[in-house]
Amino acid sequence: MPTITPFLWFSDNAEAAITFYCGLFPDAKLIDAQRGPDGRFFTGTFELAGRRFMALNGGPMYAINEAISLFVSCDDQAEMDHYWDALADGGKPLRCGWITDRFGVTWQIIPKSLGNFLGGPDPEAASRARAAMMTMVKLDLAALQAAYDGD
Repeated sequence: MPTITPFLWFSDNAEAAITFYCGLFPDAKLIDAQRGPDGRFFTGTFELAGRRFMALNGGPMYAINEAISLFVSCDDQAEMDHYWDALADGGKPLRCGWITDRFGVTWQIIPKSLGNFLGGPDPEAASRARAAMMTMVKLDLAALQAAYDGD
């Protein structure tokens, strides 16, 4: 059976990105790295949350953009804050829980309970939660819950 591995093209900072990501996520690790004859990083394979990724220093011909994002499903606000705050350092907050980090990779920092708010059995409550989410940059779990509950 084939495997599918996301492959990230960086201009020249793939090694720094891998080091950052592996320091941010628990149980993350660099699996291997290939260097050119000059010793400079060329490609590497790393693992985040059990998922393999590959990265390349491919030069400035292509740039990562928001069309692809990495979805981080978080248990609670503290976990969301941890990832958001780290990725925001040098990054660009977007909206609705999306953030582009300093390496150009876009992430979604989302509570696991978001689906319950947006797709719950009460359409009016879901509509309130969706409207609240649309006003947020970093998602606020308590505010989403309050909107869903009609508080």
